[in-house]
Amino acid sequence: MVDITHKSSSLRIAIATATVSVSKPETIAAIKQRKIPKGDVFEFARAAGLLGVKKTSDLIPDCHPLPIEYTAISYEIENLNVIITVEVHTIYKTGVEVEAMHGASITALTMYDMLKPIDKGVEISSIKLLKKSGGKSDLKNLKFPEIKAAVIVCSDSVASGEAQDSSGKSIISKLGTFGIDTLTYEIVKDDLETIKAKALELCTSKHQLIIFTGGTGLSPRDVTPEAIAPLIERKIDGIMETARSYGQERMPYAMLSRGVAGFIGDTLALTFPGSKKGAEEYMAALFPQILHLFAINKGQKH
Repeated sequence: MVDITHKSSSLRIAIATATVSVSKPETIAAIKQRKIPKGDVFEFARAAGLLGVKKTSDLIPDCHPLPIEYTAISYEIENLNVIITVEVHTIYKTGVEVEAMHGASITALTMYDMLKPIDKGVEISSIKLLKKSGGKSDLKNLKFPEIKAAVIVCSDSVASGEAQDSSGKSIISKLGTFGIDTLTYEIVKDDLETIKAKALELCTSKHQLIIFTGGTGLSPRDVTPEAIAPLIERKIDGIMETARSYGQERMPYAMLSRGVAGFIGDTLALTFPGSKKGAEEYMAALFPQILHLFAINKGQKH
């Protein structure tokens, strides 16, 4: 199966349809009047469809088992066609498109089985996904070229040449996928006044986003939060709560990160861990949805 461990859970919705066509008006009349010999077609098929949604991962090898939070199966009759609609919701890391289509398929097959004794011309057609939402796929095509960034690596060892930067370069690469240019990339020592001065220098109209990577832990030289926190005018606690929660699900020490986030003037300042893996996890947890903040900060509505 595809690795989804890097994804975040979110509300995901899928709607699928299938069409069952009969060959004579008498069949439609029997369905409406609940006179099919095998029983109430709508209710039997609905029960089967619900099971179909729940059992998708048992039958489709590459589908992940996931929690089904809601399923609705409805019908609409148009001439000699019964249109089945299946809507499925989950709060999980991957979508429910196949679950919705599988549910529609099983519902249609059950109707076929119940109707064939009285109508040999029953057909199933047009099993398809009608709509889906949720997850980062809703945002994957969004670009933010109006946002210009600065990435500052806070590390004594990298500044002295004893180590190579990987976290800063990884952040820059990821920002590029959202159309964001990194205008400034610098390496500074783990020094409170140096970091503070660099933040004040860069928090201008030239940069809308500054990401500091490194110095958010608990070693004596980790002072990035102490340097940045006093400068923040509008603190946004939820950003780092989300990032730490994401990390904690993947390794036990993420709770020890002391990163802070918020606006310094009109510039969003973020403080990330110094490890490449930690920085990548923070990017995965926060982007691109965090970029919605820039519109909100200008007075636009959610």
